[in-house]
Amino acid sequence: MRPDSDGPVQETGLTAGTLTEAIVEFPDNRLLIDLCGEFDRNLTDIEARTGVQILRRGNQLAIHGPEDAVPEAAEVLRLLYERLEQGREVDRGDIDRAFRMEDDEPDEQLEMFSGGKVEIKTRKKLIEPRTDAQKAYVQSLYANEMAFGIGPAGTGKTYLAVAVGVNMLITGEVDKIILCRPAVEAGERLGFLPGTQEEKVDPYMQPLMDALNDFLPGKQLAKMREEKSVEIAPLAFMRGRTLSNAFVVLDEAQNATTMQMKMFLTRLGEGSRMVITGDRTQIDLPRGVPSGLADAERLLNHVPGISFNYFTGKDVVRHPLVAAIIEAYEADAEG
Repeated sequence: MRPDSDGPVQETGLTAGTLTEAIVEFPDNRLLIDLCGEFDRNLTDIEARTGVQILRRGNQLAIHGPEDAVPEAAEVLRLLYERLEQGREVDRGDIDRAFRMEDDEPDEQLEMFSGGKVEIKTRKKLIEPRTDAQKAYVQSLYANEMAFGIGPAGTGKTYLAVAVGVNMLITGEVDKIILCRPAVEAGERLGFLPGTQEEKVDPYMQPLMDALNDFLPGKQLAKMREEKSVEIAPLAFMRGRTLSNAFVVLDEAQNATTMQMKMFLTRLGEGSRMVITGDRTQIDLPRGVPSGLADAERLLNHVPGISFNYFTGKDVVRHPLVAAIIEAYEADAEG
């Protein structure tokens, strides 16, 4: 007897030796098409990761393969289908994260696919945190006046912070967004670039500009920059300012010195929020110069009103290879 549910229904089929077959039925054929992906590339990806074979039969998927791999593939398909039922898209990154999170507890696994959505509305699109760590991070950005996001590249630390800043600006919670970075080269000497001071620092600020372009129409962003309701500047330009009613993001904070970090943190004014993001493994400061991010983490970890959120390779939202690279370096550092 079929359960009274609109979701996918799984039946265990034939078993031969260590091979087994499971049939998973999906009630909405349109969503099943999206689940399979263009040219069945989502199914191909799952097959490659698990060693199973997946065949489509009407509104059913037959999964045939090793008895330990078939349930895993079926569970991933079910979770991805639930995501589609909630009106969300499924891409290769979602599949990759599903497999990388398989060791989590069942009630925590891929919580992003179930209820309790956290969404950030911007002028151009709706942004949704994709992992538990990202979701907790976004919640802390709204709940705290100062928040740190620490973890490897590609985990959405800066992207989500800028999205929250844009949301607060368009809803009137703050009057301006200020984005800054230390002007430190990543192992290269760029000091002799031609142009004005603004043109010299533009390459350092481009990642922040890229994020803004994702959330605001070009003409509106240009007007906001002209009116100074959106500012992008090197960290050194913050000295002497009091930043009131602003959403302030310090990106690449691992490249701020201790004195620069103290200077920046003490700029916090009335009605403002600060977000500090960084990666402790990508410090480009001269040898012997301590990172201000490490000092801030050590000194402020227990100060009320300041939150610290941490990311790992499981939270990477770039190409799946980026996650694999980060995890390989993390494993090497541990041992």
